[in-house]
Amino acid sequence: MRRIAGIILAVLLIGGVVAAVVAGRSNEDGTATKTVQAVIGSEKAEFFADPDVVKALAAKGYTVKAETSGSWAMEGLDLKGYDLALPSSQAPAVALAAKYKVTGTLPRPFYSPLVVVAHRNAAEVLAANGLATLDSEHRGTFEMAAYLDAARADRTWQQLKGARKYGELTGTLYLSSTDPETSNSGALYLAAASYVENDGKVVATDAEVDRTAPLLHKLVSVQGAQQAGSDAVFRDFVSGAGNPLVVVYESQVASLLAKGQQPDDLVVLYPDTTVNSDHTVVPLTENGKAVAELLSSDPKLRELQARHGFRPQGESSEFALDTTYLKQELTGVHQAAVPTSEVLHELARRARGQGGHST
Repeated sequence: MRRIAGIILAVLLIGGVVAAVVAGRSNEDGTATKTVQAVIGSEKAEFFADPDVVKALAAKGYTVKAETSGSWAMEGLDLKGYDLALPSSQAPAVALAAKYKVTGTLPRPFYSPLVVVAHRNAAEVLAANGLATLDSEHRGTFEMAAYLDAARADRTWQQLKGARKYGELTGTLYLSSTDPETSNSGALYLAAASYVENDGKVVATDAEVDRTAPLLHKLVSVQGAQQAGSDAVFRDFVSGAGNPLVVVYESQVASLLAKGQQPDDLVVLYPDTTVNSDHTVVPLTENGKAVAELLSSDPKLRELQARHGFRPQGESSEFALDTTYLKQELTGVHQAAVPTSEVLHELARRARGQGGHST
């Protein structure tokens, strides 16, 4: 056991570390593996727990013991004694690298764009009101500017044409997301929304934060209590609970489909302006650096990343999908740049109604 008291304290204070997974036990010739302590975003827990991933890492001589945490919550954890951190985007990784004096380029082995998952009735109403376009029964495009206009005007489902025949579509129209102060997907949702609200430019100055913050606060405050991780939000949606529109990672949908589940009620909407979640490794030791290299270059691990719905960096041939729900190529989707860690933290604070200070 490693610093049990410290980890429990971090759970109580941060609410970030929620589970543990182990990848790798022994390699194929039976020799002992090197144990690598890692903290990862919760959406990667299934990947590291996959027996095939365990076997692939063990064949290279490594056992990965991974604990899950909200990506932004990792900053509040004590990572001394750990070998690597793997948050869900570059901004929290850069902040962690600065904190632990990690130099050099941070590996980004795979990525996943943000998408909006919708129940079929909700998607059809959005399409009828110019808030989405449907390419097929289960896939389409989410119109970010039109949605932000609707949010700014406090539009309700009842005000949308065709919504009244669906009893579940009531109240304010909004997207459910995770807590942007602790969770990467929630922070990236604000990054995409602020980019659109800032006339297609990355928010970088105090004036731009002040200009975009009121709308971001509206997007978050309408949701009430938010989950700390995207796994719980997605599970609630799939079970039919909660809001009919939810911001998640494409990889979560792809992983569900890879298990043979094809919900008839599921529609995947790609925002016309979105951001990629660049899963970025912060190697804290030489063993951590070695595992980061394997995640980036080992053919078997890249194949397994694709199986779990992540898009390996570089060649995309591994990423073969059921295109009934998902796009093979991200054509027609504008990838917005993400603000610096400092600015994104401030946008999250302002969105949560915590007032402002200089960025």
